[in-house]
Amino acid sequence: MATPAIPSAPELLVLHAVRLRGMTTGEEAAARFGLDPEAVGELLLDLQAYGRVTRSSFAGTSGWSLTDRGRAEGERLLAEELAGSGHEAFVRERYATFLAYNARCLTACTDWQLRPDGGGRLAVNTHGDPVWDRRVLDELTVLGGVIDTLSGELSALLPRFGGYGERFTGALARVKRGELSWVDRPRADSCHTVWMELHEDLLATLGIRRGEEPVR
Repeated sequence: MATPAIPSAPELLVLHAVRLRGMTTGEEAAARFGLDPEAVGELLLDLQAYGRVTRSSFAGTSGWSLTDRGRAEGERLLAEELAGSGHEAFVRERYATFLAYNARCLTACTDWQLRPDGGGRLAVNTHGDPVWDRRVLDELTVLGGVIDTLSGELSALLPRFGGYGERFTGALARVKRGELSWVDRPRADSCHTVWMELHEDLLATLGIRRGEEPVR
């Protein structure tokens, strides 16, 4: 018999959406996990009243972000959910798999931005070398398969892990159509953004601080 999936509570999902995005609108937070926008808007106001989220503006954008209290509450809810699910060992195994590929993704994104200039230095990649770019895209295609598999395995038990593969490969498809910024475009579902979001999701779920991660 298949192990049943564990649905996440709305408050956990909203706090988690705000954490994963860093700063987000209510509509974006709702869309992240397919929640009702009106209900999410009301929940954000409740969370604000409890000091768990705050509205702020930065660099021309505005939205909701977590307070220290909200981050702590989100981590408590995630730990409670994971313990209750009985899937901690499974999630840790998938996190180890993710780490095994993490450096490759970061290298691929860097190689998309920079390449050797022939004089022993790095220069901005102007995408004039199709062989170089094809190598990077081939690597990102492999990583797309990795993140799709991880997301599928994790979401079968914790549905909130769903969608990472589709988002990554969707961004990569845009790159292959000529929208080159979708490898590392900030504040959008680029390959880099989606990969880093899964990283943060795993860290938050397992209660691991970035400085405590094993070296790979």
